[in-house]
Amino acid sequence: MKTNLSSCLLAVLVFAGCASPASRIASQQAAFDSWPAEVRNKVRAGEIALGFTPEQVRVALGKPNRVLMRSTSTGESEVWVYRELEPARSSLGVGIGMGGSSGVIGSGVSFEGYRYDEIMRVVFERGLVSAVETRRG
Repeated sequence: MKTNLSSCLLAVLVFAGCASPASRIASQQAAFDSWPAEVRNKVRAGEIALGFTPEQVRVALGKPNRVLMRSTSTGESEVWVYRELEPARSSLGVGIGMGGSSGVIGSGVSFEGYRYDEIMRVVFERGLVSAVETRRG
């Protein structure tokens, strides 16, 4: 029960910091109202498309977890990285030892906690989304 309670508390703390598209839209209502209908529909659904501006992506997906700069022969681009929190591996070990007239029983549990797993990269060139990379499976 303690583990379930701890997991629930962690999930609440993690998701409390993540605003929904609706709350991000409300905070950027004037800009949102000025966007074309197809952009507003995607943003409302938490989706993005090629040609979106950084503001539109931020309203649809939220603040990126990391921002990278990419330099190529054709110029520089900015890459926004989005990650999600997921449980890491855990293991359980049990050992029994006997020596002389006494015996020893031991056990151990290893839990690595949670880790961030990259799920999406959004590439901006000249201020617009030029590529979207998503994780398969």
